Amino acid sequence: MNLIINPFYASRLKRVAPPTEEPDRPLYARLPRAPKTGSPVPHLTSLYHFHRTGEYGNRAYPGNCGGNLIKDLLTYFRPELCCDPMAGSGTCQDVCDELGIPCMSWDIHQDFDACDPKAFAATETFDFIWAHPPYYRQKLYADDPRDLSRSPTLDDFLRRYRQFIRNCARSLKQGDKLAILMGDYSDREAGYVPLVYHTKRLAFEAGLTQHCTDIIRFSHGASSSKKVYRSSFIPGLHDVCAIFEKSR
Repeated sequence: MNLIINPFYASRLKRVAPPTEEPDRPLYARLPRAPKTGSPVPHLTSLYHFHRTGEYGNRAYPGNCGGNLIKDLLTYFRPELCCDPMAGSGTCQDVCDELGIPCMSWDIHQDFDACDPKAFAATETFDFIWAHPPYYRQKLYADDPRDLSRSPTLDDFLRRYRQFIRNCARSLKQGDKLAILMGDYSDREAGYVPLVYHTKRLAFEAGLTQHCTDIIRFSHGASSSKKVYRSSFIPGLHDVCAIFEKSR
């Protein structure tokens, strides 16, 4: 006779409940209902969920974020000229090509150092800049000492990151937007690094203001989700897209 034992009641019977295994399947949470607005992208809210990466860029590229959020932001803001100064595998460029939006994109692999004060031409301005910088040294991108992910210390990373944001701010006209996708990072030497906080601090220093709510992007398909760790910690399952505006 097979008995199905209630694990909460088993201890009272001095029996050991059989171990249960969590199935390897998606878990779903009910999100708050969003109000109806005049937005051209009604599903674009402060909580961003898209389980597919989309046919943009190269998913095998380190840190590739997929292009769906970029597509929704460009559809919402409708810029006439976009820029991606840390292009990676070309995700933003692919989205812009699909939407018919002119885009200028560069990358450290093309010998373009976005953290160089002279990197952006003084005469170039953009309606919208998309930036997905390294999360400090969580992933190494290029075998180039100028690459942000190769910064030897956190102070060095923040110094060059500050200059990058200043470069972007100078390339915006009043009312134009800078969207930065960033995630916090736990480093073995520096400890927990609140990179989203530093992003906002440096953007405000550069004279930018925050345009709207943070967009919390759920990290579907992250490589860390398939790993098994011996240590105990609270996993981060999201990153944050902060949208800044040049108000003066």
